[in-house]
Amino acid sequence: MGDATKHNVEVKPIDINHSYWDNILEEKVNNYCALRLGFRQIKGIRQEDITILVDARTKLFTSINELLGAGVSIAALERLADADAFRSVGFDRRQALWEITALHDNPVAIFKGQQSESKSENNVKLPQLSLSEHVLHGYAVTSLSVKAHPVSFIREQLSMCNVIPTGDLIKGNDSDIVRVAGLILVRQRPGTAGGICFITIEDETGNANLVVFKNLFENIYRKEILQSKLLMVEGKLQKEGEVIHVIVQHCENWSKLLRKLTSKNKDEVSLSILSPRDENDGTRFSDKHNTYGGWIKQEKLFPEARNFK
Repeated sequence: MGDATKHNVEVKPIDINHSYWDNILEEKVNNYCALRLGFRQIKGIRQEDITILVDARTKLFTSINELLGAGVSIAALERLADADAFRSVGFDRRQALWEITALHDNPVAIFKGQQSESKSENNVKLPQLSLSEHVLHGYAVTSLSVKAHPVSFIREQLSMCNVIPTGDLIKGNDSDIVRVAGLILVRQRPGTAGGICFITIEDETGNANLVVFKNLFENIYRKEILQSKLLMVEGKLQKEGEVIHVIVQHCENWSKLLRKLTSKNKDEVSLSILSPRDENDGTRFSDKHNTYGGWIKQEKLFPEARNFK
């Protein structure tokens, strides 16, 4: 998700005290509404658990234990923690996951009301996740992040390779040779376009529309186009009024740069580089996580591009 503030739109994160199942518009500020992301963005969350949460929210929650007492399942709490939804009660995703582990030994039945043994444990200061790790984990759990865009963290490396931000394309002249890179959002090959492939990529500054002619797609760059999460292209800038395209002459799969965004000596987030026919529907989700590392092993991290014919 790019920087929405430059378009006078504020996108607010998922939060246990402010979100609902659907995305909603909150009250106007400076003549604009803020968009609050809904719980439905979280992969694997059940609407039944969210209904319980919202119905119990007669006042702001102040602790994770209150949600458990209201009937929200441990599994749902873990998914909420993965989505970094406990910020309003003072926990980031790693601290929230740590706190939720203590709920597993919460006294029940005839022992209900007694103090959990974990309450007597010494407080543990957990290592902080970097901003890039928060962003990558946000993409893994909700397919987006309001904190930053993944490409922003590798901008210096891209600049060293003469790759410009997509937002700078408007400054170029028609027929300029340019290099841009971004996450692939859309691939399409309309039946009426003579085999031409149209691609939309996104970086932290906006989108770029790419045109790949049939011969290049089918005979040279098919693998790169279908397998990339982060695609770098070089081509000729085509400007007709406010319509801007890059006519691709060369492209490369630079997805490996995204793998370097996690800190060393921490669990790596798995990036799947598969062709669309080999990929899952994006709903598979592993419940196993390392509370110390704070990472959930994901089958894939970034959302799949939408492919159209």
